[in-house]
Parts: sequence; structure tokens; C-alpha cells
Amino acid sequence: MIELASVIRDLREELEQAVVAAEGETLRFELGTIELELSVALERTGHAGAKVRFWVVESGADATVNATSTQLIKLALRPTLQGSLNPPFVSGRAVHLEQ
Repeated sequence: MIELASVIRDLREELEQAVVAAEGETLRFELGTIELELSVALERTGHAGAKVRFWVVESGADATVNATSTQLIKLALRPTLQGSLNPPFVSGRAVHLEQ
């Protein structure tokens, strides 16, 4: 399983790479709302002051975990550039060896 925060951090990094790749391009795409649908497992420790953690269940995860303790969540993220209310622009050009 992967922490939900890691999934969002990795998504942010990928989007930042796409924004950089768009600089100087003639054809650019405005980045709209991003919808993520994830299967998550909840982990809560038993001590005082404990936090609840969300783990994203990877495909191919153990079926018993998947069947007993996961929830499907949807996140709608609206990306903006720091210091701006405008959405970023990304290019449509693929990175070398990207599939």
C-alpha cells in the first residue's frame, strides 16, 4: 500500500514536469479539474493523540485486505500555480520513453 499523501505528491511532481514542458510550446492545454478515484485502507493506532492514516491500495493487493477494510474515495483537485488564481498550462508532448 502507498500513503495517500505520497500519491498526491507524485501527482504534483508529474504536473509540474508537464508545466515546465509546456514553456515555449505553441500548442498548450489548460489544466482543468483532476478527478482521482482511489481504493483506500484506513489505519488508526490505539494510543492517545494517534492519527488516522489513509493508504492507497495498489492493484494486485491481497484480496482479504481489499475485501474487508477498503473504501473507494473520489478526490476532485483544482490545480493552480502559486501566486495565481489561474490554472496552469501543460503541453501534449510525450516525454522520451513515456508510454
